Amino acid sequence: MKKMLFVLAGLFAMISGRTQNIESIKNLLVLQQYTKAKTDLDKNFSSPKFSGKAEGHLLKATIYSYLSMEEQTKNTPEGAQLAADAETAFLKYKEMEPDMKLLDDLIYQNAPINIYSFLYTSGYGDYNSKKWEAGVEKFKKAVIYSDMLISKQILKTSLDTNVLILAGVTAENAKKKDDAAVYYSRLADAKVAGDGFESVYRFLVNYNFEKKDYAAFEKYKAIGGSLYPKSEFFSFDKIDFAVGLSEKLEDKIKAVDDVLATDPNNFKAHEALGEVLYEALNPRKEDQAIPENAAELEKRMISSLLKASSLAPNDELPNLYLGNHYMNKALKINEARAAHAADMKTRTKPGTMASKEDLAKRDALDKQYAETMQLAKEPYEKAVAIFGAKPKLEARDKQQYKNAIGYLADIATFNKAQSKSKPAELAKWTAEEKKWNDLYDSVK
Repeated sequence: MKKMLFVLAGLFAMISGRTQNIESIKNLLVLQQYTKAKTDLDKNFSSPKFSGKAEGHLLKATIYSYLSMEEQTKNTPEGAQLAADAETAFLKYKEMEPDMKLLDDLIYQNAPINIYSFLYTSGYGDYNSKKWEAGVEKFKKAVIYSDMLISKQILKTSLDTNVLILAGVTAENAKKKDDAAVYYSRLADAKVAGDGFESVYRFLVNYNFEKKDYAAFEKYKAIGGSLYPKSEFFSFDKIDFAVGLSEKLEDKIKAVDDVLATDPNNFKAHEALGEVLYEALNPRKEDQAIPENAAELEKRMISSLLKASSLAPNDELPNLYLGNHYMNKALKINEARAAHAADMKTRTKPGTMASKEDLAKRDALDKQYAETMQLAKEPYEKAVAIFGAKPKLEARDKQQYKNAIGYLADIATFNKAQSKSKPAELAKWTAEEKKWNDLYDSVK
Protein backbone atom coordinates (compact mmCIF):
# COMPACT_ATOMS: atom_id res chain seq x y z
CA MET A 1 0.00 0.00 0.00
CA LYS A 2 2.79 2.42 0.83
CA LYS A 3 4.38 1.65 -2.48
CA MET A 4 1.12 2.50 -4.36
CA LEU A 5 0.70 5.73 -2.42
CA PHE A 6 4.25 6.66 -3.36
CA VAL A 7 3.56 6.06 -7.05
CA LEU A 8 0.38 8.15 -6.95
CA ALA A 9 2.19 10.95 -5.20
CA GLY A 10 4.90 10.88 -7.85
CA LEU A 11 2.32 10.99 -10.67
CA PHE A 12 0.55 13.93 -9.04
CA ALA A 13 3.89 15.73 -8.78
CA MET A 14 4.54 15.17 -12.50
CA ILE A 15 1.13 16.57 -13.46
CA SER A 16 1.61 19.54 -11.16
CA GLY A 17 5.03 20.08 -12.66
CA ARG A 18 3.61 20.21 -16.19
CA THR A 19 0.97 22.72 -15.12
CA GLN A 20 3.60 24.77 -13.40
CA ASN A 21 5.73 24.72 -16.54
CA ILE A 22 2.94 26.46 -18.47
CA GLU A 23 2.72 29.16 -15.82
CA SER A 24 6.48 29.58 -15.55
CA ILE A 25 6.83 29.87 -19.33
CA LYS A 26 3.96 32.31 -19.41
CA ASN A 27 5.78 34.40 -16.79
CA LEU A 28 8.74 34.63 -19.17
CA LEU A 29 6.40 36.38 -21.63
CA VAL A 30 5.63 39.00 -19.01
CA LEU A 31 9.37 39.55 -18.69
CA GLN A 32 9.65 39.67 -22.52
CA GLN A 33 12.12 36.78 -22.47
CA TYR A 34 10.72 35.30 -25.66
CA THR A 35 13.75 33.24 -26.71
CA LYS A 36 14.01 31.63 -23.24
CA ALA A 37 10.25 31.02 -23.29
CA LYS A 38 10.54 29.24 -26.64
CA THR A 39 13.39 27.07 -25.42
CA ASP A 40 11.42 25.95 -22.36
CA LEU A 41 8.25 25.50 -24.40
CA ASP A 42 9.98 23.32 -26.98
CA LYS A 43 11.44 21.12 -24.23
CA ASN A 44 8.00 20.51 -22.74
CA PHE A 45 5.83 20.46 -25.85
CA SER A 46 6.66 16.85 -26.77
CA SER A 47 4.83 15.70 -23.65
CA PRO A 48 1.16 14.82 -24.29
CA LYS A 49 0.29 16.25 -20.90
CA PHE A 50 1.55 19.64 -22.11
CA SER A 51 0.44 19.66 -25.71
CA GLY A 52 -2.86 18.06 -24.72
CA LYS A 53 -3.93 21.32 -23.10
CA ALA A 54 -5.55 24.06 -25.17
CA GLU A 55 -3.51 26.58 -23.22
CA GLY A 56 -0.28 24.87 -24.29
CA HIS A 57 -1.08 25.58 -27.95
CA LEU A 58 -2.13 29.15 -27.22
CA LEU A 59 1.11 29.65 -25.29
CA LYS A 60 3.07 28.36 -28.27
CA ALA A 61 1.15 30.63 -30.63
CA THR A 62 1.88 33.61 -28.40
CA ILE A 63 5.61 32.92 -28.07
CA TYR A 64 6.20 32.10 -31.71
CA SER A 65 4.18 35.09 -32.91
CA TYR A 66 6.21 37.42 -30.70
CA LEU A 67 9.44 36.06 -32.14
CA SER A 68 8.16 36.37 -35.71
CA MET A 69 7.65 40.10 -35.21
CA GLU A 70 11.08 40.86 -33.70
CA GLU A 71 13.27 43.17 -35.72
CA GLN A 72 15.92 40.57 -36.47
CA THR A 73 13.47 37.93 -37.67
CA LYS A 74 10.62 39.74 -39.43
CA ASN A 75 10.92 39.85 -43.20
CA THR A 76 13.11 36.73 -43.09
CA PRO A 77 12.37 33.06 -43.90
CA GLU A 78 12.84 32.28 -40.20
CA GLY A 79 10.23 34.87 -39.26
CA ALA A 80 7.81 33.51 -41.86
CA GLN A 81 8.23 29.99 -40.45
CA LEU A 82 7.70 31.21 -36.89
CA ALA A 83 4.52 32.99 -37.98
CA ALA A 84 3.28 29.89 -39.80
CA ASP A 85 3.96 27.72 -36.72
CA ALA A 86 2.21 30.31 -34.52
CA GLU A 87 -0.83 30.24 -36.77
CA THR A 88 -0.94 26.42 -36.74
CA ALA A 89 -0.78 26.45 -32.94
CA PHE A 90 -3.49 29.08 -32.70
CA LEU A 91 -5.81 27.15 -35.00
CA LYS A 92 -5.28 24.07 -32.82
CA TYR A 93 -6.12 26.15 -29.77
CA LYS A 94 -9.38 27.34 -31.40
CA GLU A 95 -10.25 23.77 -32.22
CA MET A 96 -9.71 22.68 -28.62
CA GLU A 97 -11.40 25.73 -27.05
CA PRO A 98 -13.97 27.14 -29.56
CA ASP A 99 -15.17 29.87 -27.18
CA MET A 100 -11.55 31.12 -26.87
CA LYS A 101 -12.05 32.10 -23.22
CA LEU A 102 -8.32 32.33 -22.64
CA LEU A 103 -8.18 35.37 -24.92
CA ASP A 104 -9.61 37.34 -22.01
CA ASP A 105 -6.04 37.16 -20.69
CA LEU A 106 -4.12 40.20 -21.99
CA ILE A 107 -0.94 38.14 -22.46
CA TYR A 108 -2.68 35.68 -24.75
CA GLN A 109 -4.46 38.38 -26.74
CA ASN A 110 -1.09 39.14 -28.31
CA ALA A 111 -1.11 35.83 -30.18
CA PRO A 112 -3.88 36.74 -32.67
CA ILE A 113 -2.72 40.37 -32.70
CA ASN A 114 0.83 39.37 -33.67
CA ILE A 115 -0.36 36.84 -36.25
CA TYR A 116 -2.65 39.47 -37.78
CA SER A 117 0.16 42.04 -37.79
CA PHE A 118 2.57 39.63 -39.46
CA LEU A 119 0.04 38.71 -42.16
CA TYR A 120 -0.87 42.35 -42.74
CA THR A 121 2.74 43.55 -42.91
CA SER A 122 3.86 40.71 -45.15
CA GLY A 123 0.80 41.08 -47.35
CA TYR A 124 1.43 44.80 -47.66
CA GLY A 125 4.95 44.03 -48.85
CA ASP A 126 3.47 41.78 -51.53
CA TYR A 127 1.02 44.54 -52.43
CA ASN A 128 3.86 47.03 -52.94
CA SER A 129 5.79 44.48 -55.00
CA LYS A 130 2.65 43.61 -57.02
CA LYS A 131 2.85 39.98 -55.90
CA TRP A 132 -0.92 39.73 -56.05
CA GLU A 133 -1.33 35.97 -55.62
CA ALA A 134 0.82 35.85 -52.49
CA GLY A 135 -0.67 39.04 -51.11
CA VAL A 136 -4.30 38.02 -51.44
CA GLU A 137 -3.73 34.76 -49.56
CA LYS A 138 -2.15 36.64 -46.66
CA PHE A 139 -4.83 39.31 -46.58
CA LYS A 140 -7.53 36.64 -46.76
CA LYS A 141 -6.20 35.24 -43.48
CA ALA A 142 -5.65 38.71 -42.05
CA VAL A 143 -9.34 39.50 -42.59
CA ILE A 144 -10.30 36.39 -40.60
CA TYR A 145 -8.06 37.42 -37.71
CA SER A 146 -9.30 40.99 -37.90
CA ASP A 147 -12.92 39.83 -37.67
CA MET A 148 -12.07 37.64 -34.71
CA LEU A 149 -10.27 40.45 -32.90
CA ILE A 150 -13.27 42.72 -33.47
CA SER A 151 -15.72 40.09 -32.26
CA LYS A 152 -13.66 39.61 -29.08
CA GLN A 153 -13.51 43.43 -28.74
CA ILE A 154 -9.75 43.28 -28.76
CA LEU A 155 -9.70 45.49 -31.83
CA LYS A 156 -11.86 48.52 -30.98
CA THR A 157 -13.61 49.15 -34.27
CA SER A 158 -16.64 47.85 -36.10
CA LEU A 159 -14.88 47.40 -39.45
CA ASP A 160 -11.22 47.09 -40.38
CA THR A 161 -11.36 49.13 -43.57
CA ASN A 162 -7.59 48.98 -44.17
CA VAL A 163 -7.34 45.20 -44.36
CA LEU A 164 -10.57 44.90 -46.36
CA ILE A 165 -9.53 47.36 -49.05
CA LEU A 166 -6.11 45.71 -49.40
CA ALA A 167 -7.70 42.26 -49.52
CA GLY A 168 -10.07 43.51 -52.21
CA VAL A 169 -7.37 45.19 -54.30
CA THR A 170 -4.99 42.22 -54.21
CA ALA A 171 -7.84 39.82 -55.04
CA GLU A 172 -8.96 42.01 -57.94
CA ASN A 173 -5.44 42.20 -59.35
CA ALA A 174 -5.01 38.45 -58.86
CA LYS A 175 -8.09 38.05 -61.11
CA LYS A 176 -10.08 36.61 -58.21
CA LYS A 177 -13.13 38.76 -58.76
CA ASP A 178 -15.44 36.72 -56.56
CA ASP A 179 -13.12 37.18 -53.58
CA ALA A 180 -12.70 40.88 -54.32
CA ALA A 181 -16.48 41.28 -54.44
CA VAL A 182 -16.81 39.79 -50.93
CA TYR A 183 -14.37 42.29 -49.41
CA TYR A 184 -15.58 45.27 -51.42
CA SER A 185 -19.22 44.48 -50.58
CA ARG A 186 -18.47 44.71 -46.88
CA LEU A 187 -16.99 48.16 -47.39
CA ALA A 188 -19.83 49.28 -49.66
CA ASP A 189 -22.54 47.95 -47.37
CA ALA A 190 -21.01 50.07 -44.61
CA LYS A 191 -20.99 53.01 -47.08
CA VAL A 192 -17.30 53.64 -46.54
CA ALA A 193 -16.28 56.69 -48.55
CA GLY A 194 -13.35 59.00 -49.16
CA ASP A 195 -10.31 59.11 -51.41
CA GLY A 196 -9.53 55.76 -52.98
CA PHE A 197 -12.87 54.14 -52.23
CA GLU A 198 -14.87 55.18 -55.32
CA SER A 199 -13.23 52.30 -57.20
CA VAL A 200 -14.89 49.90 -54.74
CA TYR A 201 -18.35 50.95 -55.90
CA ARG A 202 -17.31 51.03 -59.56
CA PHE A 203 -16.03 47.46 -59.27
CA LEU A 204 -19.23 46.23 -57.63
CA VAL A 205 -21.42 47.90 -60.25
CA ASN A 206 -19.46 46.26 -63.09
CA TYR A 207 -19.15 42.93 -61.26
CA ASN A 208 -22.83 42.56 -60.51
CA PHE A 209 -23.82 43.61 -64.01
CA GLU A 210 -21.57 40.92 -65.45
CA LYS A 211 -23.12 38.43 -63.01
CA LYS A 212 -26.58 39.58 -64.16
CA ASP A 213 -27.45 40.38 -60.54
CA TYR A 214 -29.35 43.51 -61.50
CA ALA A 215 -30.70 44.09 -57.99
CA ALA A 216 -27.15 44.32 -56.61
CA PHE A 217 -26.12 46.34 -59.68
CA GLU A 218 -28.77 48.95 -58.92
CA LYS A 219 -28.02 48.85 -55.19
CA TYR A 220 -24.32 49.65 -55.48
CA LYS A 221 -24.90 52.12 -58.30
CA ALA A 222 -27.29 54.00 -56.00
CA ILE A 223 -24.90 53.94 -53.04
CA GLY A 224 -21.98 55.00 -55.23
CA GLY A 225 -24.03 57.80 -56.73
CA SER A 226 -25.03 59.09 -53.29
CA LEU A 227 -21.44 59.05 -52.01
CA TYR A 228 -19.87 60.40 -55.21
CA PRO A 229 -22.53 62.63 -56.77
CA LYS A 230 -20.06 64.31 -59.14
CA SER A 231 -19.11 61.01 -60.76
CA GLU A 232 -20.88 60.44 -64.08
CA PHE A 233 -20.16 56.71 -63.81
CA PHE A 234 -23.05 56.05 -61.43
CA SER A 235 -25.56 57.75 -63.73
CA PHE A 236 -25.11 55.07 -66.41
CA ASP A 237 -27.87 52.48 -66.63
CA LYS A 238 -27.99 48.79 -67.56
CA ILE A 239 -27.93 49.50 -71.27
CA ASP A 240 -24.89 51.74 -71.04
CA PHE A 241 -23.07 48.91 -69.29
CA ALA A 242 -24.40 46.26 -71.66
CA VAL A 243 -22.94 48.09 -74.64
CA GLY A 244 -19.95 49.71 -72.99
CA LEU A 245 -18.48 46.63 -71.30
CA SER A 246 -18.45 44.55 -74.47
CA GLU A 247 -16.07 44.99 -77.38
CA LYS A 248 -17.22 42.42 -79.93
CA LEU A 249 -20.48 42.92 -81.80
CA GLU A 250 -21.85 39.52 -80.78
CA ASP A 251 -21.06 40.26 -77.13
CA LYS A 252 -22.87 43.60 -77.31
CA ILE A 253 -25.92 41.93 -78.86
CA LYS A 254 -25.92 39.21 -76.20
CA ALA A 255 -25.53 41.73 -73.38
CA VAL A 256 -28.52 43.75 -74.58
CA ASP A 257 -30.52 40.57 -75.17
CA ASP A 258 -29.84 39.58 -71.56
CA VAL A 259 -31.40 42.85 -70.42
CA LEU A 260 -34.36 42.41 -72.78
CA ALA A 261 -34.92 38.89 -71.46
CA THR A 262 -35.98 40.38 -68.13
CA ASP A 263 -37.27 43.71 -69.43
CA PRO A 264 -38.71 43.18 -72.95
CA ASN A 265 -40.21 46.67 -73.21
CA ASN A 266 -37.04 48.52 -72.28
CA PHE A 267 -36.95 51.40 -74.78
CA LYS A 268 -33.29 52.17 -74.33
CA ALA A 269 -32.36 48.51 -74.85
CA HIS A 270 -34.18 48.36 -78.17
CA GLU A 271 -32.74 51.69 -79.25
CA ALA A 272 -29.21 50.69 -78.19
CA LEU A 273 -29.44 47.39 -80.04
CA GLY A 274 -30.68 49.21 -83.12
CA GLU A 275 -27.81 51.68 -82.87
CA VAL A 276 -25.17 48.97 -82.41
CA LEU A 277 -26.48 47.08 -85.42
CA TYR A 278 -26.79 50.28 -87.47
CA GLU A 279 -23.12 51.06 -86.89
CA ALA A 280 -22.15 47.52 -87.87
CA LEU A 281 -24.17 47.68 -91.08
CA ASN A 282 -23.20 51.27 -91.88
CA PRO A 283 -19.51 51.48 -90.88
CA ARG A 284 -17.92 54.90 -90.80
CA LYS A 285 -14.57 53.59 -92.01
CA GLU A 286 -14.41 52.53 -95.63
CA ASP A 287 -12.11 49.60 -94.87
CA GLN A 288 -14.39 48.22 -92.16
CA ALA A 289 -16.03 45.00 -93.30
CA ILE A 290 -19.77 44.46 -93.02
CA PRO A 291 -20.70 41.30 -91.06
CA GLU A 292 -21.32 38.20 -93.15
CA ASN A 293 -24.76 37.78 -91.58
CA ALA A 294 -25.74 41.34 -92.56
CA ALA A 295 -29.20 40.30 -93.78
CA GLU A 296 -30.01 38.67 -90.45
CA LEU A 297 -28.64 41.63 -88.49
CA GLU A 298 -30.63 44.05 -90.63
CA LYS A 299 -33.86 42.29 -89.65
CA ARG A 300 -32.88 42.55 -85.98
CA MET A 301 -32.01 46.22 -86.37
CA ILE A 302 -35.27 47.13 -88.10
CA SER A 303 -37.30 45.19 -85.54
CA SER A 304 -35.52 46.85 -82.60
CA LEU A 305 -35.81 50.36 -84.01
CA LEU A 306 -39.49 49.91 -84.84
CA LYS A 307 -40.10 48.62 -81.33
CA ALA A 308 -38.18 51.55 -79.85
CA SER A 309 -40.22 53.98 -81.94
CA SER A 310 -43.47 52.43 -80.72
CA LEU A 311 -42.32 52.60 -77.09
CA ALA A 312 -41.27 56.27 -77.38
CA PRO A 313 -43.27 57.92 -80.18
CA ASN A 314 -41.73 61.32 -79.42
CA ASP A 315 -38.12 60.18 -79.75
CA GLU A 316 -36.68 60.93 -83.16
CA LEU A 317 -33.55 58.76 -82.99
CA PRO A 318 -35.05 55.36 -83.89
CA ASN A 319 -36.65 56.95 -86.96
CA LEU A 320 -33.46 58.73 -87.96
CA TYR A 321 -31.48 55.48 -87.74
CA LEU A 322 -34.06 53.72 -89.91
CA GLY A 323 -34.21 56.54 -92.45
CA ASN A 324 -30.44 56.85 -92.64
CA HIS A 325 -30.00 53.11 -93.04
CA TYR A 326 -32.41 52.94 -95.98
CA MET A 327 -30.89 56.04 -97.55
CA ASN A 328 -27.35 54.66 -97.20
CA LYS A 329 -28.56 51.45 -98.75
CA ALA A 330 -30.18 53.38 -101.60
CA LEU A 331 -26.98 55.33 -102.21
CA LYS A 332 -25.03 52.10 -102.57
CA ILE A 333 -27.62 50.83 -105.03
CA ASN A 334 -27.35 54.10 -106.92
CA GLU A 335 -23.58 53.61 -107.14
CA ALA A 336 -24.23 50.19 -108.62
CA ARG A 337 -26.72 51.78 -111.05
CA ALA A 338 -24.16 54.32 -112.19
CA ALA A 339 -21.44 51.69 -112.54
CA HIS A 340 -23.72 49.42 -114.56
CA ALA A 341 -24.80 52.28 -116.82
CA ALA A 342 -21.18 53.23 -117.50
CA ASP A 343 -20.21 49.61 -118.12
CA MET A 344 -23.21 49.07 -120.37
CA LYS A 345 -22.31 52.17 -122.39
CA THR A 346 -18.76 50.98 -123.04
CA ARG A 347 -20.00 47.59 -124.24
CA THR A 348 -22.85 48.86 -126.45
CA LYS A 349 -22.02 50.06 -129.94
CA PRO A 350 -23.39 53.50 -130.90
CA GLY A 351 -26.79 53.29 -132.59
CA THR A 352 -27.53 49.81 -131.22
CA MET A 353 -29.68 48.59 -128.34
CA ALA A 354 -28.18 47.22 -125.19
CA SER A 355 -28.61 43.54 -124.54
CA LYS A 356 -31.74 42.22 -122.88
CA GLU A 357 -29.64 41.10 -119.92
CA ASP A 358 -28.15 44.58 -119.46
CA LEU A 359 -31.53 46.24 -119.73
CA ALA A 360 -33.06 43.77 -117.30
CA LYS A 361 -30.28 44.44 -114.80
CA ARG A 362 -30.70 48.20 -115.26
CA ASP A 363 -34.44 47.98 -114.66
CA ALA A 364 -33.93 45.76 -111.59
CA LEU A 365 -31.45 48.25 -110.08
CA ASP A 366 -33.78 51.15 -110.85
CA LYS A 367 -36.65 49.34 -109.14
CA GLN A 368 -34.51 48.40 -106.15
CA TYR A 369 -33.27 51.98 -105.81
CA ALA A 370 -36.78 53.42 -105.93
CA GLU A 371 -38.17 50.91 -103.42
CA THR A 372 -35.30 51.42 -100.98
CA MET A 373 -35.63 55.21 -101.12
CA GLN A 374 -39.34 54.81 -100.49
CA LEU A 375 -38.61 52.80 -97.33
CA ALA A 376 -36.70 55.81 -95.94
CA LYS A 377 -39.65 58.14 -96.49
CA GLU A 378 -41.87 57.10 -93.58
CA PRO A 379 -39.23 57.12 -90.81
CA TYR A 380 -37.91 60.47 -92.06
CA GLU A 381 -41.41 61.93 -92.03
CA LYS A 382 -41.88 60.77 -88.43
CA ALA A 383 -38.55 62.28 -87.39
CA VAL A 384 -39.37 65.58 -89.11
CA ALA A 385 -42.76 65.72 -87.35
CA ILE A 386 -41.09 65.11 -83.96
CA PHE A 387 -38.47 67.81 -84.57
CA GLY A 388 -41.13 70.22 -85.81
CA ALA A 389 -43.16 69.81 -82.62
CA LYS A 390 -40.25 70.76 -80.36
CA PRO A 391 -40.36 74.34 -79.02
CA LYS A 392 -36.59 74.71 -79.27
CA LEU A 393 -33.88 72.85 -81.14
CA GLU A 394 -30.19 72.67 -80.31
CA ALA A 395 -27.68 73.15 -83.13
CA ARG A 396 -27.16 69.40 -83.52
CA ASP A 397 -30.91 68.78 -83.64
CA LYS A 398 -31.34 71.47 -86.29
CA GLN A 399 -28.74 69.79 -88.47
CA GLN A 400 -30.40 66.39 -88.15
CA TYR A 401 -33.78 68.02 -88.81
CA LYS A 402 -32.50 69.64 -92.01
CA ASN A 403 -30.81 66.42 -93.13
CA ALA A 404 -34.07 64.50 -92.81
CA ILE A 405 -35.98 67.24 -94.68
CA GLY A 406 -33.32 67.28 -97.39
CA TYR A 407 -33.60 63.53 -97.92
CA LEU A 408 -37.39 63.81 -98.15
CA ALA A 409 -36.96 66.49 -100.82
CA ASP A 410 -34.56 64.16 -102.69
CA ILE A 411 -37.10 61.33 -102.56
CA ALA A 412 -39.80 63.67 -103.89
CA THR A 413 -37.48 64.85 -106.68
CA PHE A 414 -36.73 61.27 -107.71
CA ASN A 415 -40.40 60.30 -107.69
CA LYS A 416 -41.23 63.45 -109.66
CA ALA A 417 -38.73 62.45 -112.35
CA GLN A 418 -40.24 58.98 -112.51
CA SER A 419 -43.77 60.41 -112.95
CA LYS A 420 -43.35 62.53 -116.06
CA SER A 421 -45.83 60.44 -118.02
CA LYS A 422 -48.38 60.51 -115.19
CA PRO A 423 -49.79 64.04 -114.69
CA ALA A 424 -51.51 63.33 -111.37
CA GLU A 425 -48.39 61.70 -109.90
CA LEU A 426 -46.22 64.45 -111.31
CA ALA A 427 -48.35 67.13 -109.64
CA LYS A 428 -48.31 65.27 -106.34
CA TRP A 429 -44.54 64.88 -106.22
CA THR A 430 -43.95 68.43 -107.50
CA ALA A 431 -46.02 69.79 -104.61
CA GLU A 432 -44.24 67.55 -102.11
CA GLU A 433 -40.84 68.56 -103.43
CA LYS A 434 -41.76 72.21 -102.93
CA LYS A 435 -43.08 71.53 -99.42
CA TRP A 436 -39.85 69.97 -98.27
CA ASN A 437 -37.65 72.55 -99.96
CA ASP A 438 -39.65 75.38 -98.38
CA LEU A 439 -39.44 73.75 -94.95
CA TYR A 440 -35.69 73.22 -95.36
CA ASP A 441 -35.22 76.92 -96.10
CA SER A 442 -37.31 77.90 -93.07
CA VAL A 443 -35.09 76.09 -90.56
CA LYS A 444 -32.58 78.67 -89.37
